[in-house]
Amino acid sequence: MSERMEQLSRFGLRGLRIGASTVALLELLRSHWMGGAAAGLAWLVFMQVERRWQQESDKG
Repeated sequence: MSERMEQLSRFGLRGLRIGASTVALLELLRSHWMGGAAAGLAWLVFMQVERRWQQESDKG
């Protein structure tokens, strides 16, 4: 993957992660448990992907 595309992917993933955590917090504050749990799970997946990308870039 080109470096520019990698930067854009990381930026997009960071935006998705921030968005998911915000939605999770708002949904939980509204007592919408299923929506909050789903957004929290999305946040967790985005965190795992970001960590894996970081580990791969540290190796290479």
